[in-house]
Amino acid sequence: MERRDWTDGHVERWKPVLPGLDPEVEGAVTRMKKLSVHLRRVREQSLVDFDLDRQEFDTLHKLAGRGGKAAPSELAADLDLAPASVTGRLDALERRGFIRRTPSTTDRRRVDVELTDAGRSTWLGAMDVLGHEEYRLLGVLDKDERTLLNDMLRRVMVVAEDRGDADWD
Repeated sequence: MERRDWTDGHVERWKPVLPGLDPEVEGAVTRMKKLSVHLRRVREQSLVDFDLDRQEFDTLHKLAGRGGKAAPSELAADLDLAPASVTGRLDALERRGFIRRTPSTTDRRRVDVELTDAGRSTWLGAMDVLGHEEYRLLGVLDKDERTLLNDMLRRVMVVAEDRGDADWD
């Protein structure tokens, strides 16, 4: 018999209260929620460990996702923020030595924002903590099972995204 988890007890408690409850749907949804909360806690602890606040991490993350170099306007769009809000974030990150602003080589009216070695190292360190936990959790599945899980979750997400009323980024 497989080991039971917290959700098994949760589903058992609710089945008599809600006779129409599908235990497989309730179990899957509850487990996804609990895993999401767990991973959020791990991420938040990694930010504490690397002395980053959420806004700093998000900005470094978006910058890293653009290859480590972007215009402030691109970061503002990526972060869904007003340009003035991004300026404040960049000021703070520059004071910490995580980014540098340089004149654009293609447009002298523009400034490019670049990750410094310290910024990249800090961002990667925080990312590694979460990545290790993700691999630890999904490591109980073999490669084929991970592929199957990913494919099944994609099918569910396609339906969720079809509603078009949620922010998925």
